[in-house]
Amino acid sequence: MTEKARISARISAIAESATLKVDSKAKALQAAGRPVISYAAGEPDFATPAHIVEAALAAVHDPKNYRYTPAVGLPDLREAIAAKTLRDSGLEVSPSQVIVTNGGKQAVYQSFQTLLDPGDEVLVPTPYWTTYPEAIKLAGGVQVDVFAGSDQGYLVTVEQLEAARTEKTKVLLFVSPSNPTGAVYSPEQTREIGEWALEHGLWVISDEIYQNLTYDGVRAVSIVDAVPELADRTILVNGVAKTYAMTGWRLGWMVGPADAIKGAANLQSHLTSNVSNISQRAAIEALNGPQDTVEEMRQAFDRRRRLIVRELNKIPGVVTPTPEGAFYVYPDVTGLLGREWGGVTPTTSLELADLILEQAEVAVVPGEAFGPSGYLRLSYALGDEPLLEGVQRLQRLFA
Repeated sequence: MTEKARISARISAIAESATLKVDSKAKALQAAGRPVISYAAGEPDFATPAHIVEAALAAVHDPKNYRYTPAVGLPDLREAIAAKTLRDSGLEVSPSQVIVTNGGKQAVYQSFQTLLDPGDEVLVPTPYWTTYPEAIKLAGGVQVDVFAGSDQGYLVTVEQLEAARTEKTKVLLFVSPSNPTGAVYSPEQTREIGEWALEHGLWVISDEIYQNLTYDGVRAVSIVDAVPELADRTILVNGVAKTYAMTGWRLGWMVGPADAIKGAANLQSHLTSNVSNISQRAAIEALNGPQDTVEEMRQAFDRRRRLIVRELNKIPGVVTPTPEGAFYVYPDVTGLLGREWGGVTPTTSLELADLILEQAEVAVVPGEAFGPSGYLRLSYALGDEPLLEGVQRLQRLFA
């Protein structure tokens, strides 16, 4: 009798989140007493705004929050999300078209599970966030990378998408602003891509988690705002984590047409049931309450964005496009590869990231986590002083 594998092939094939892995290593080194500065985690360094915390504290003392609630989310929160979707994405939806999830990751996972059958292809603009490939694989889908480098501002074109499309293409993943690059598609580019997807009958999964974090007067136009006819074939993914400094509260959502939401709701009813009622009450306050602290955080990110771009571009061999959204920079570091630094000659950005951690005590995420080698991702969601100190260490290392 053939011995069965202890762990399923499906689960064994999942890669650990590269960003969390690097951040974990950095924290371990910090705990060991090394003065490591980490740009790895995509997590605001700010505290959750006080009025949101107060709403959660009140919820803790209310017995109605001690019980099961609807698996798809509290009615008041679904209404607040529908209002936000109209306000920021230009799409009018019923609260019944909203599912509240345990963070944006669950919304991403459920979206692919709902739409994909084995062999269906997903067009993935590259560089991409590390979770997308694993979520696609777990749904039986096939990832098709469409790469745009720094010379294109990390923005793919319709011509590139069309060249990658086949009879098996079912879904286009659209992310603006982007993690890891911070790139934002213009209204014209968004409309062109949306019209192309509509013409070819594709579904769109649009991750809008960073839509409220844009700079220089730029607005991240939702693809359903640019092409309203696409709403019947689009799932919007979002959450409170980034805008409201609520990463640990685990509160996201998905918005879409009735049939897709019904399928995803059935899945969630067996997968997790309702999100923590305390987090949901906090999210209601986040969306409906005052937004002044959100703007203060955005302005701080903007200041840090300009600082890190300016300082990184002082390093010969580093090309850092100015991001218009999110809180990441994605420098092209191919000019540093194949050269000796401190007795080491890195040939990939993975090797370069290891060199930087060991010799400069700075943690960055290599481009291999997001697509091709030759790039690094640095989050500027950390304090102003460590942000500058870390880049100055890089300047000294690569002088």
